[in-house]
Amino acid sequence: MTLIQATSPDRLSGGDEEAFVTTNRSVWQRLLANPTAMASIIMLTILALSAVLAPLLAPGNPLRVSPADRFIPPGAEHLFGTDNLGRDMLKMVLHGGRTSLLVGLVVTVISMSIAVVLGAISGFYRQVDVVLMRLVDGLMAFPGIVLATAAAGIMGPSMTTVITSLSIVLIAPSLRIVRGQVLVVRELQMIEAARAVGVPTLRLFTRYILPAVSSPILVQASFIFSAAVLGEAGLSFIGVGIGPKELSWGNALTEARNYIAQAPWIVLFPGLALMFTILALNLLGDSLRDILDPRLARRR
Repeated sequence: MTLIQATSPDRLSGGDEEAFVTTNRSVWQRLLANPTAMASIIMLTILALSAVLAPLLAPGNPLRVSPADRFIPPGAEHLFGTDNLGRDMLKMVLHGGRTSLLVGLVVTVISMSIAVVLGAISGFYRQVDVVLMRLVDGLMAFPGIVLATAAAGIMGPSMTTVITSLSIVLIAPSLRIVRGQVLVVRELQMIEAARAVGVPTLRLFTRYILPAVSSPILVQASFIFSAAVLGEAGLSFIGVGIGPKELSWGNALTEARNYIAQAPWIVLFPGLALMFTILALNLLGDSLRDILDPRLARRR
């Protein structure tokens, strides 16, 4: 299992301030008119609500062992069946989603926040860019899963370990994207005019540059979310992710891999939850890229 590398949206074309102006109403109209985007949003909403409402939908301890109920196939009593320890798979999938989605959300917030700040500074100040981008190039020279595994192995299995290691790995590609967008935006006439009249640097960032690059940042965040969810599953699957006393989709797959032939349902349902989450996030990212791209928007 490999860690998804976040893909970069097309760079914005410079020269026209109007290319960056999109009203919230028009964005929502195009979003509602896009069947792929709506399907992915509905799918993500169902998955998120299932995780949040897990204690109500599947009450009880999901890790409770019942040897007498081992390998019960899906049925009326256990909708998703039971595993090798007699644990209810429905509870494991729903409660495991709480951990997997929380890790994805926290990693996305941390990595994108740092990437936006450092990427904006790197793209705007050439002296900082020379040093910072060499460090980023060195970090990206190693496969992401190798770096995450090394960091997780040093700190030990825990949710904090997974969040920290994945955040470190996923900052670099996001930083490069933000930096590339800022390099384009800072050459626009509106930025040059603002600098000529003495607009403070902080206001220049918040009022002009960040709004101009917000679309690719939003698209990138969806890809980072999917990479974080899959990365957590990968680290947990090889034993350096979430601790054994916690539950996630990756942990569920780890324990089920030895019983695939005997009880395929204990792999099927956690795998489907993971697959639908990654699929929905990637489809949403692709749809947002099409909707928020000014060049495509003017053609509609």
